Amino acid sequence: MDHLQSLRLFVRVVERGSFTAAAGDLDIPRSTATEAIRALEARLGARLLQRTTRHVAPTIDGQAYYERCTAILAELDDAEAVLRDGEPHGQLRIDAPGLLTRTFILPGLPDFLALYPRLHLHIGQGDRLVDLVREGVDCAIRVGEPADSGLILRRLGTIREVTVASPAYLARHGVPATIAALSGHVMVGFLSSLTGGVLPLEFTEEGAVREVTLPMRVSANHSDTTADLVRRGFGLAQAPRYRFAEELAAGTLVEVLPAHPPTPTPLCALYPHNRALSPRLRVFLDFLVRIFADASL
Repeated sequence: MDHLQSLRLFVRVVERGSFTAAAGDLDIPRSTATEAIRALEARLGARLLQRTTRHVAPTIDGQAYYERCTAILAELDDAEAVLRDGEPHGQLRIDAPGLLTRTFILPGLPDFLALYPRLHLHIGQGDRLVDLVREGVDCAIRVGEPADSGLILRRLGTIREVTVASPAYLARHGVPATIAALSGHVMVGFLSSLTGGVLPLEFTEEGAVREVTLPMRVSANHSDTTADLVRRGFGLAQAPRYRFAEELAAGTLVEVLPAHPPTPTPLCALYPHNRALSPRLRVFLDFLVRIFADASL
């Protein structure tokens, strides 16, 4: 393995925290990866990685070397792309909520991939927080505005939120006409992936935001499950309007307190600050900006 390949391997081991995962990403045997890092450490005369049975982490020297290597490799990748033909290529790993992906991203994906035939997209989905560097993800699309200073944030737009309930639930509990009339109602609890606590309902009233936490019989930590619980009449819940647009139009769900909607939620793309913006990530971010600018959120 030449020196440049060793640097790429070292960066991948640090980011993945594993020789096995890094070797798999680069399609080489684990034994080759281990020997290459051992040779790199011997060449530099410094220990770069601390190894345990479960995890690999950089030493102080290794962290400093990693930061220099990522900058050098990013510049090299950009230079090579320009000299070849400037066409984005390779695998791009993204992570995004499933319904948002299916509703907005997938319809435009055929045209995007036809425009960049050498680009391969891997889509991960979920509501949980993702460690982009550790899990080898290039970009995460998130509803909300994470306060992680280790990530660069690009705004894609805002999402309108709505309060909903099933007709059966409202037949039992009544339709509240005011926020004060929520007394006696229950909600479906949604657990925050950041805090683990139940998120309160949020309403706007005369320019101010009011948070209300109602009693609950059931809660969930996944948005799809929460939506299903609402449909089954377990209580009030709030979610992006696009999630329930068809059901609201059909009358199988009902908007509650439309005069006091939740505040809109930012939609953002996040990527690590320690990586230069690669051509493949740059064109994908531009694609996201276009589709969400045209979307009815």
